[in-house]
Amino acid sequence: MLTLTFLLKTVLDLYVIVLLLRIWMQWTQIDFYNPFSQFIVKITQPVITPIRRIIPFWGQLDMASLLLSFLILTIKYPLLLLIQGGTISLNAYNFLFGFISLGKSIGYLIFWSIMIRVMLSWISQVHSEIDYVIYQLTEPLIAPIRRMIPTIGGIDFSAMVIILSLYILNYLGIDLFSELWFLL
Repeated sequence: MLTLTFLLKTVLDLYVIVLLLRIWMQWTQIDFYNPFSQFIVKITQPVITPIRRIIPFWGQLDMASLLLSFLILTIKYPLLLLIQGGTISLNAYNFLFGFISLGKSIGYLIFWSIMIRVMLSWISQVHSEIDYVIYQLTEPLIAPIRRMIPTIGGIDFSAMVIILSLYILNYLGIDLFSELWFLL
């Protein structure tokens, strides 16, 4: 059962991350002719197109992708309970779990995007298409902090401030929701 639980949780979480990445890429107006952008669009388009007929954009926010992410995360917890215990629990708490899990997924996406940007800045001497996408995604988050905290000795601490803030939010989630935080 642990293998099936791990597999289901991983597949659902990865697809939600891809959907959230699509939202973030549309919000930051990334070049959609980039191969990485094309991959994200092609993997999500078959599911998003029918939903988008019903739920349009709201400003620059892709509400269809956001709703699908929320629905996947809302049914994830009951599905995991079904696999582990053989019973399914559908109640109003599942919507709360969906919101909490959506916030946690957004935090993970931001964390890993910034970590990849930092690691690529250390390693990569040649700027590739993925470098450019990661830069476009993270720059709207890093630039305001960079204006408040200037570079010291040639070291930019803005990414570290965001990562530490995300760690604080993660520990706050652990304090507030204890064991549930690890299940979501």
